[in-house]
Amino acid sequence: MHIEPGVVDGAKLALSYATAAGAAAYTGKLAVDWLKERSLVSLAGATAASSLAVFFFFEVLPKFPVGVSEVHFILGSTLFLIFGALPAALGLAIGLLAQGLLFAPIDLPQYFMNVTTLLVPLFAVQALAKRIIAPHTAYVDLKYGQALALSTAYQGGVVTWVAFWALYGQGFGAENLMAIGTFGVAYMLVIIVEPLADLAVLAGAKAARNLERSGLLTPRLYSAA
Repeated sequence: MHIEPGVVDGAKLALSYATAAGAAAYTGKLAVDWLKERSLVSLAGATAASSLAVFFFFEVLPKFPVGVSEVHFILGSTLFLIFGALPAALGLAIGLLAQGLLFAPIDLPQYFMNVTTLLVPLFAVQALAKRIIAPHTAYVDLKYGQALALSTAYQGGVVTWVAFWALYGQGFGAENLMAIGTFGVAYMLVIIVEPLADLAVLAGAKAARNLERSGLLTPRLYSAA
């Protein structure tokens, strides 16, 4: 998880409920749009796959306590490119909850802050993808610069939200500002890794076109919009 216990507490937690509700409302809109074109079964399968990937990212990949939080290899843009915005959002929320329930119950009061921190940058990536990826381009054909832009948007959004929660909860003291800065600098390491992960996963998907019929992956992965 991204916000450590005690960074925000008491009555201030109410804001996290409001931000998470906003993220949930947009996720609901994505669900309505999905069900107009695809089945509930396909959504369940894609969400399950995305949730397992998120749980793997959180519990198996390396993580490092730095400053106000931990540096994780979440690979949010990878989830978006492979599964689409809705399964990625649901996978992040479910994987985060599973982590808290199974391994870190002390983090559960921060769940709504953390889910906001993960989902809002994902929705920003969705909006950015519409701007920088031409309609006739399938995701498997992305260039490094496009993958880098998506990764930077996601990880930058995560850092921004973590900084916001830390400032909201602990104020603008020198120690808190230093902890936030240390976290932000360390998190930029992920931006080096994630575009390469994106391209590697996309290359694997391109080589395994039989997955196109699985119903688990976003149709945009192989087909132009």
